[in-house]
Amino acid sequence: MIIVMKSNSTDRQLSAVVERVHAAGYRTSLIKGEETTIIGVIGDDRPIDRTQFELLDGVEKTLPVLKPFKLASRDMHPADTLIPLNGHQVGAPKIVVIAGPCSVESRTQIMEAAIAVKEAGATALRGGAFKPRTSPYSFQGMGEEGLELLAEAREATGLPVVTEAMSPEQVPLVAKYADVIQIGARNMQNYALLNAAGEINKTVLLKRGMMSTIEELLMSAEYILAKGNSQVMLCERGIRTFEKYTRNTTDINAVPVLKQMTHLPVILDPSHSTGKWEYVTAIARAGIAAGADGLIVEVHPDPTQALSDGAQSLKPEKFAQLVGECRKIAEAMGRC
Repeated sequence: MIIVMKSNSTDRQLSAVVERVHAAGYRTSLIKGEETTIIGVIGDDRPIDRTQFELLDGVEKTLPVLKPFKLASRDMHPADTLIPLNGHQVGAPKIVVIAGPCSVESRTQIMEAAIAVKEAGATALRGGAFKPRTSPYSFQGMGEEGLELLAEAREATGLPVVTEAMSPEQVPLVAKYADVIQIGARNMQNYALLNAAGEINKTVLLKRGMMSTIEELLMSAEYILAKGNSQVMLCERGIRTFEKYTRNTTDINAVPVLKQMTHLPVILDPSHSTGKWEYVTAIARAGIAAGADGLIVEVHPDPTQALSDGAQSLKPEKFAQLVGECRKIAEAMGRC
């Protein structure tokens, strides 16, 4: 349920309503707009007697929120959530681009990649220090040494760092180095990890699982939001279908659907969506045209030598072309 306060309601009236909600055994989430303040009422699934709140001073009306994802829903939070990132606002009209290698492999590699993506117009640097791989024999990442190299690259370029945490225990360590903590597709329903990410003061990039529905993605985001972290970005990275020609199938429908269902920013990953570098730019263009707030793209100085995901990684010059083309599309849509 949400409680809409009158435009002329006072702080004292607001506090009284919040206290009444707490006394009834529910939690609250305040959303303050320019003209209206909304109180989100959060708790269990018991029916709520809305009249007990409608009669309070300063209350204009109450509305039920029927969706299971309360905090992520536009019903609860009508305005877009804007997340600061390197002088930009993710979720605002101007698109953002996160780019870098799948894995941090060496100081030389990550520095070359960071400099190249910055020159091409990237907003932030991505790179994996901990890698969840399908095979136990594949490169698993450099661990904390990789995080240290990412921090060095940030110092050299000014690009904020986006990198993955794979377990609740890794969250404090990754948070020490990263500006944005990524929760990968394989961990989208790792609820202990989601709770840990919700308890820190860091932006979270939450990727959709390859076999997860849109509602399941939003319910995973709800775990993070319910723990108090409102800085969540959602990522569509392709889903598994019967089609085997590409690594995954880009659910381009998910972009406008999510933009309608939730106030959280939506990022598209054209690299994992396709698994083949030659299709990455086309899918990136489609994502921006569909309304994505930004992209996360894998870029490697020499993809043929990459220790992971070289087949879907762009060379720097191809990435620069992608950025230019996507910004033209964004400009045509008034998003620049």
